[in-house]
Amino acid sequence: MQLTSQQTLPVGQAQAWEALNDISLLQQAIPGCEAITPTGENQYAVTVTAAIGPVKAKFKGKLQLENLQPPNSYTLRFEGQGGAAGHGKGHADIKLESAGAHETVLHYNAQASVGGKIAQIGSRLVDMAAQKMATEFFEAFNQALQQKYGVVAEPEPAAPAAPPAGLLGRLVAWLKGLFGR
Repeated sequence: MQLTSQQTLPVGQAQAWEALNDISLLQQAIPGCEAITPTGENQYAVTVTAAIGPVKAKFKGKLQLENLQPPNSYTLRFEGQGGAAGHGKGHADIKLESAGAHETVLHYNAQASVGGKIAQIGSRLVDMAAQKMATEFFEAFNQALQQKYGVVAEPEPAAPAAPPAGLLGRLVAWLKGLFGR
């Protein structure tokens, strides 16, 4: 599975970078996230409970940030296990682009593979669940940005949700990797 998209964040590039590396902020914004724990330099253990169609499981995964070029880009490598529900692994390239003093465009390109029950559910259902998670994530993330930095985001017209990005996106891309092909 390959996912490519972008998301506009209502903060400057330096603030976006800081927020995408703020573990507590990410844990609040990622749907079903129970824990994000540093395990080494730029390495994290993640626990997320998610439901995709009839499959609900607790996924335990590993994230590693590579090729860090603050505040512009990085690569996120991920792998996760959900027991009988399945497993997944992949990577996401994340790029932040300034669009003004109070706006940053987050671009991402993720590639992932999955196996187990999740892979058997069907890509349409998996994609729908991943889009729902992405929508929930970016709503919560933008709200957290507004609270942390005191900014007010302009409401965007309703559109299909973009898949996740950033460290959050990395986590969301990891989850979509678990739920998609």
